[in-house]
Amino acid sequence: MIQSFSCRGRALRYADLSESARAAGRDLRRYPYVIRVLLENLLRHRAWGAAVTEEEIGRLWDWREHLGADLPLHVARVILPDSSGLPVLQDLAALRDAVALAGGDAAQVDTRIPVDLIVDHSLQVDHWGDASAVQRNLRREFERNDERYRFLKWAQQAYKGLRVITPGIGIIHQVNLEYLAPIVARQVRPDGEWAYPDFVIGGDSHTPMVNALGVLGWGVGGIDAEAALLGQAYTFPVPEVVGVRLHGAIEAPALTTDAALLITQQLRAAGVVGSMVEFFGPAVAALSVPERATIANMAPEYGATCGFFPIDARTLDYARITGRDEEQLALIDAYARANQLWRDAGDAAPAYSRVIEIDLSAARPSVAGPRRPQDRMDAGDVPADFRRRLAEPVAEGGFGVDAAAVAAHPPRRDAAGHGSVALAAITSCTNTSNPGVMLAAGLVARKALALGLTPPAWIKRSLAPGSRAVTRYLESAGLLAPLQAQGFHVIGYGCTTCGGKSGPLEPAMADAIAEGGLVAAAVLSGNRNFEGRIHKLLRANYIGSPAMVVLYALAGRIDIDFEREPLGPGTDGAPVYLRDVWPSQDEIAALLPLASDPALFAEVYDPASLDSAIWRDLEAPSGLRFPWDPDSQYLVEPPFFKARPGRDALADLAASLGRGRVLAAFGDSLTTDHISPSGEIPVDTPAGQYLLEQGVAPRDFNTYVARRCNHHVMTRATFANIRIKNALVPGVEGGVTVHYPDGERMAVVDAARAYRDAGEASVILAGRDYGMGSSRDWAAKGSALLGVRAVIAESFERIHRANLVGMGVLPLAFAEGQGWRQLGLTGAELLRFANVENGVLKGEPIEVEAEDGERRMRFQVHAQVLTQAERKLMAEGGIPSSVLNSFLNETAAANAANC
Repeated sequence: MIQSFSCRGRALRYADLSESARAAGRDLRRYPYVIRVLLENLLRHRAWGAAVTEEEIGRLWDWREHLGADLPLHVARVILPDSSGLPVLQDLAALRDAVALAGGDAAQVDTRIPVDLIVDHSLQVDHWGDASAVQRNLRREFERNDERYRFLKWAQQAYKGLRVITPGIGIIHQVNLEYLAPIVARQVRPDGEWAYPDFVIGGDSHTPMVNALGVLGWGVGGIDAEAALLGQAYTFPVPEVVGVRLHGAIEAPALTTDAALLITQQLRAAGVVGSMVEFFGPAVAALSVPERATIANMAPEYGATCGFFPIDARTLDYARITGRDEEQLALIDAYARANQLWRDAGDAAPAYSRVIEIDLSAARPSVAGPRRPQDRMDAGDVPADFRRRLAEPVAEGGFGVDAAAVAAHPPRRDAAGHGSVALAAITSCTNTSNPGVMLAAGLVARKALALGLTPPAWIKRSLAPGSRAVTRYLESAGLLAPLQAQGFHVIGYGCTTCGGKSGPLEPAMADAIAEGGLVAAAVLSGNRNFEGRIHKLLRANYIGSPAMVVLYALAGRIDIDFEREPLGPGTDGAPVYLRDVWPSQDEIAALLPLASDPALFAEVYDPASLDSAIWRDLEAPSGLRFPWDPDSQYLVEPPFFKARPGRDALADLAASLGRGRVLAAFGDSLTTDHISPSGEIPVDTPAGQYLLEQGVAPRDFNTYVARRCNHHVMTRATFANIRIKNALVPGVEGGVTVHYPDGERMAVVDAARAYRDAGEASVILAGRDYGMGSSRDWAAKGSALLGVRAVIAESFERIHRANLVGMGVLPLAFAEGQGWRQLGLTGAELLRFANVENGVLKGEPIEVEAEDGERRMRFQVHAQVLTQAERKLMAEGGIPSSVLNSFLNETAAANAANC
C-alpha cells in the first residue's frame, strides 16, 4: 500500500506498513522492527517494479514459519573499508575488461547504488610517543600505498556512484555513525519523491555498529558487496529474530565496554549465530546512541547478523549533536512515526522467536582474552587465569611454558617477564565512538599523572581515535595532554592495532620476548584479539575499555590484582592503587557535554576538510578502463572473471570431488584471520619469499591488507597465519601441512599445487564455528585459488559460509553430533563424494567415502547452501562467474536486437 506524508511542506511517498498489515489481517505491533524494515523493502521495491512476489512478502508476514526462505532485498547503499573495497573496485575493473573483450559495453559495469569507501585500514603505528606521530604515520601510509591510492583516485572518476573518504579522517563505522548514515533516505522517482529506511551492507563485519541509530545493516564479504552495488538483488534468508531484554543499569565502576563484553559472552553462549538480535526492555531508553553503538558493534563477536536498536528520541538527539540538518531531523521524525518504525519507551514488546534476559547491573570491570572476544572475565580473575594458562599445554588453551622458564622470568613491573604488557592501544571504533569511556581513560591518565605514576618505558602506547571529533573533545576537556604525558599520543585516525597494524614493539621489549621466549601481553580497546592478529610476538591479547588499557599500561603487567596490589609507586614512592585513579560517574558526566557540540562535528566533517593536500596532489589515470601495470606488485589483474562462459560449474565441482585430499584439518573457532591474515608479512612465509623473488625489499612488504589486490601474494597467505594450528602437523604453528599419500611435510600452498597437478581436489576439515571473525572475502578467495573445492565443518559462521558459496567452494556440515575427530579421520584419507549435485540443488545427503589403505568408512554430510539464489550461484561457479554471465547475456541480447 503506497501512501504519502507531509514533511516541512513536502509530500513524500512511502510503502505504508500499517495499511499493508491491515490488508493482510495482521497486527504490525507484534512484528519485530527488523522484520518491519525488511517488509518495507519488499513492498517498496515491488511498487518500483522489482521482481518481488506476494509469496515472498507472505514469508515475512509469517516469518517464524519460513526461516531460511529467500528474500530478494535491495540495499540502499554499500559501505566499504579500503581493505575489502579496493579488491571490490579491482574486480569491477577486471569485469569491465572481460565485458569489453566479449564485445559488450564496459560502461554498463558501474555502481548502481551509492557506495562509500573509507580509507581506514592502511594506517600502521610506525611512529608513536610524540606529537609528530600523526603526520609521520600519514606520510608513511601514503609512501607505502601510493599505487593503491592512485588506483582509488582513478576509481573516483570511473564509477559514478562512488564516494571516497580519504586517509586520515577516521574509522569506517565511526564515520558512518557520525556522518554518512542518513537514517531515513529519500529518492526522487518519476512518480514523486520517496522516503524509506536507510539499509546498508558493508564490507566489514562490524557494520552493525550503525544499528545503534536504527539503521539496519550488517557485514558481508566483498563478494556479496560487488553484486549488490551492481544493482543485483541481495538474496538473504528469512532470519530468526531474537529479542534481548536489557534491564538494570550499568553501575560504577563498570563502563559501557564492560556491559558490551558481558552481552557478548552471554549471547555467544545462548547461540545467536546467524540470528538478528533486537534490543528492548527498560534499560534501552537510558542508553545513549554511543553506548548502543558499543554494544551493536560487537554483533560479530556474539555471532549475530545485527544488534538492532529501533529509532527513538535518543536517535534524534544524536543526529542533532552530530550535525544532521533540521530538514533531515524532521524527515527522520515524521517518517519513522508515520510508518511505525519509531519506538517509545512504553511501547509493548513485539513477538520474538525467543527472548534472552540480560541484567546490565551484572557488568563488572572486565577484559576478554587471551585469544577470543567472547572469553570475558572480571578483571579480578585475570591473574589466576593467566598464571594457569602459562603452564597449560597449548592444545588445552595454554601457553605451554615450563615451570623453570616461568621462574626465570616472573611477571614484574620493573623488568620484562612473562605477563609483561608490551603493547597498550586505545583503538577501534568499538570504543572510540563512545565519549564516556574515552573521557574515563583521560581521567585515569590525569589522576595517575598527578600522583607521579607513569607506565614503564618498554610499553608501546598509542591512541588511534575513530574520528577527529574525539581529539577535539579530549582537548577541550583538558585530557589530551595527560594522555600524551602517559605516552598515549594520537598516532592517526584509522583501524590500527585492532586490525593487526600495530607496527614494531619497543626494541628492548621485542628483544626480551625473542630471547626469553616470553609470553607478553597486549591490551587494547578493540573488538578482536585472535591469536596472531595483534602482533606476531604477542601471544596473550586482551580487550577492554580504554580506561583499562591505561590501567594495565600503568601496572606494566597483565597478572595484577587491582583490588590488592598497587599499580606502581607515585612521586613520593607511596603505592598508587586503582581506587586512587578511577573516576567517578559524576566526573565523567560533567565532561560529556563537551562531546555533544554540533559545531564540533560540523567542523570535523566540513566537506572542505575531508581530504588532504597529499591526496589532492596524487596523479592518477583517467578513463573508463584501468591501465594495468604488468610489473605491479600491488595491483595485479584478478583471475576471477576468466571462467568459461556457460560451463556447468556444478558438474565440474562434482567431478572434482570424485577424488579429494585433506589439505588441512582444524579444531573449533578457526577464524578468517587464521585463514587469511591481515598484519605484517613475515619474510620466512611463502608470501614473503614470493615478494623477495619479485625484488621487493622486506621494508616494503607492507601488510597483507595492502597486498590484497595481488592474488599471487594472497593465495600464498591462505592458511598461513603464524599461529594457525593444522592437526595434520601436531605441535607446529604456521602454514604447514602434510602431503598424502607420501607423507611429506610442506607449505600449504605447495601441497595444494601438488594435489591440483595430480587432479585431486583439496578439502578442508574443521570443527565448530568455522570462519568466525572478520568478513574477509580473501579467506574464501584464497581457498578457491588454492584449489579447495569443499570445506566440511561442524558449523559455520554466517559471513564466511556465504563467502565460500560466493566463490564456488562448497560448505558442508557433518551430521549432528559428528565431526572429523569423532569419526576418527586422520587427514590421510582419500575422499570420494557422491550425490553432490542433488545435495546442492535438492538438499539430499551427500555421501562421503574415506579410504586409507585397507581402512574405509562412509558418512553423510549436508550442503550448507541455504537459499535458491545460493543454489543458483553454486551452479554458476560463484558470484564472479554469475555476474560475468549476466553481463555477457545482456551483451548477446543487445547484439541480437541490433541485428
